[in-house]
Amino acid sequence: MVPSLERGISISSSFNLDRMFDSSPGKEQEQTNGVVTENGDSLAGCPVESSRPMTSRLISRRREKQQSDTELMKDRFTKLLLGEDMSGGGKGVSSALALSNAITNLAASIFGEQTKLQPMAPDRKVRWKKEIDWLLSVTDHIVEFVPSQQISKDGVCTEIMVTRQRGDLLMNVPALRKLDAMLIDTLDNFRGHNEFWYVSRDSEEGKQAQNERTKDKWWLPPVKVPPNGLSDSSRRLLHFQKDSVSQVQKAAMAINAQVLSEMAIPDSYIESLPKNGRASLGDSLYKSITEEWFDPEQFLSTLDLSTEHKVLDVKNKIEASNVIWKRKLHLKDNKSSWGSAVSLEKRELFEERAETILVLLKQKFPGLPQSSLDISKIQFNKDVGHAVLESYSRILESLGYTEMSRIEDVLYADSLARKQCATLETSNSRKIATEMDSEYASSSNYTREEPEKLDYSSKTLLDFIGWNDNGAKGQSEKPPKSPKMTPKKLSYLEKLENLNGFRSPKDRH
Repeated sequence: MVPSLERGISISSSFNLDRMFDSSPGKEQEQTNGVVTENGDSLAGCPVESSRPMTSRLISRRREKQQSDTELMKDRFTKLLLGEDMSGGGKGVSSALALSNAITNLAASIFGEQTKLQPMAPDRKVRWKKEIDWLLSVTDHIVEFVPSQQISKDGVCTEIMVTRQRGDLLMNVPALRKLDAMLIDTLDNFRGHNEFWYVSRDSEEGKQAQNERTKDKWWLPPVKVPPNGLSDSSRRLLHFQKDSVSQVQKAAMAINAQVLSEMAIPDSYIESLPKNGRASLGDSLYKSITEEWFDPEQFLSTLDLSTEHKVLDVKNKIEASNVIWKRKLHLKDNKSSWGSAVSLEKRELFEERAETILVLLKQKFPGLPQSSLDISKIQFNKDVGHAVLESYSRILESLGYTEMSRIEDVLYADSLARKQCATLETSNSRKIATEMDSEYASSSNYTREEPEKLDYSSKTLLDFIGWNDNGAKGQSEKPPKSPKMTPKKLSYLEKLENLNGFRSPKDRH
């Protein structure tokens, strides 16, 4: 049976593949039905024998692709069935852990190269959708029995049990697929965005673009923005995408926390715990959690959470103490080594406080590695459905954190550019103000000297030639000189010439 040609050729309903491959020469000449190629070129009216090689090549390529996909899928599921032990000696891991590792490794190979805020490469996107569908197809066969009604031909209603996908998988797998599509669409929204770009870290421009946020991330290329920063529309787009990714990340985080809480705690982890919460937490942490007045925010502010290792250490201690308190609540034999003299009400209060601290730590440090309890649960888990949900939600949470980090890198570079631009404008304005002040000061000096010039130039001709107001001639008094007169001042005749345009009577004649 010849498979249908997807993305290959579009064949009309009257086109018969059986007759096309018939060896009769007469039929080959009569067969001229229309064929449309992938590029949209119509082959109507062409002899079928000329289009046969192209059709045969398309069919052979399609078969080869299906064959390679089938072989790849067989290889994947063979490793899962063998528990990643290709020797077949029974030393492999459980099917749940093998499936969890397969999803984790696939995400690492696909999204590990996503170092820029740009759409995924088409080949990587196709590979991710194809292979994650293979791995998630296992959940279609994890079922449970539910009651149902069946009506026979005689109209008799009979209650029977039918199979349905398990409840947690039926609800969470479609939700995780939706979150997956939203994260990939977020990357596609930055297609053709040219207001920010990435440069090589070793280049001169890349060294200048490095800042406090990216100096430790040696594997990431620095981001560059225009000197004046991003436009308002681009900034709004980035903030909108950041909020959307944050909601997706919180949803994936909630599913992951719910699945981990449903996983059983391994006996090996319980055996490694101390017998009381004080020994696990230490005196200072235990005193802060068990005192009468407790504020989780104030408690976290007193801790040293400067490094990832210290945060993970605090999380491990609190989780261990929480497991101890929960175990003591369920033990009825107070004489056992797990018994406690503390009342059940206080024990429940301590457990609630510890869970609140764990939630705050997970929200404040979303990219924190898995704790000892989580690693132990995943390693010894036997439920395949839980393994799929936990690994799928964990990689989506990690992808959301990666996208948020890339968006925050661009916003941080934008804030630095705008701050530098504002600083430059402030310095320029101060320089202009200083120049204006100096000009104003010089103009003030000029206005102080100007009245003297005006007083000097407003003297009458009688004053300069030595006549008084009564017309007395030959008076010996000379006109007083201004105390600020300088040799550079204009003479009387020059002033008369400049101001009035007249010359002396002597020069006029």
